[in-house]
This record gives sequence, C-alpha cells and structure tokens, in this order.
Amino acid sequence: MNEQAGHGRHGKGPEDTEEDLPGALRTGGPHADLTEAVIGAAIRVQRALGPGLLESAYEACLAHELRLEGHRVERQVELGLAYRGLEIPQAFRMDLLVDDLVVVELKVVQAFTDAHKAQILSYLRFSDKPIGLLLNFGAYPMARHGIRRFVL
Repeated sequence: MNEQAGHGRHGKGPEDTEEDLPGALRTGGPHADLTEAVIGAAIRVQRALGPGLLESAYEACLAHELRLEGHRVERQVELGLAYRGLEIPQAFRMDLLVDDLVVVELKVVQAFTDAHKAQILSYLRFSDKPIGLLLNFGAYPMARHGIRRFVL
C-alpha cells in the first residue's frame, strides 16, 4: 500500500510501504535490514509479554532487545521545532531512535488512526530521518495489523 500524505522536505511525500504481509517482515526499500531487525525484535517482545501492558513497558523492553542485538537505541529523544524565529527545543519526544536512522513510535491501541500516522510523519520531517516505524502493541498479533513503515 502506498500513501502520499504531502509531507516531506524535498518535494516528495513519504511512502508508506507496508503491505498486508504475513509477519510484516518483507519491508524492502532503504535500510530494509535495519527495519526488519526492529520489526522482528518488536514481534519477539510482544510474543514474550503478551497484550495489555503500558506503552512504556513495551518501549523499555524493545530498546533492551535491540541493544542486545548490538543496535544503538535512544529513548524519548527530544525533537525541536522552529517557526518564524521561534525556537521550541523540546516540542516533541520520539519514542525510539535506532542506529540514528529509524524513528520508532509505539502505540497500544485498537487500531492506528490518521493522527498516529501524522505524528510519525511529523517526527520524520522535523528530525530529517529517512525511515519511520509505527508499531502497535495493542494489535495482537502485531505482525498482522500493527506495523506501518514510512519512508521520507
């Protein structure tokens, strides 16, 4: 599935390359190995912990799992915003930043909304990072309906 949302720095919109994947592990595109590693780790965390936890618990466990695999992971990364001379240094907080390339936003909801998609697109745009993953630990199994990948 491809979506053009009209966001982006270079006149292009982000490309949402999630397909109805068995296991959602066929990501392809830029940094596919890294996004597949993050998705695989998220699925392992969800299988081990099950549904019903707070987002912060899944976030901590996913960060730990990725670090065990040798990835550099930052949690609650502050992101600034500039608007017509106004600087807001802590306008946003990204849940995870993996290997300084992939923005990961975690949710524990019934289903993704347009607001969730807009949030990750904004994070990509303002951080100038190339790839974003929106992961829903509330969708069980996550691999079926809880993974969205965005390319800026």
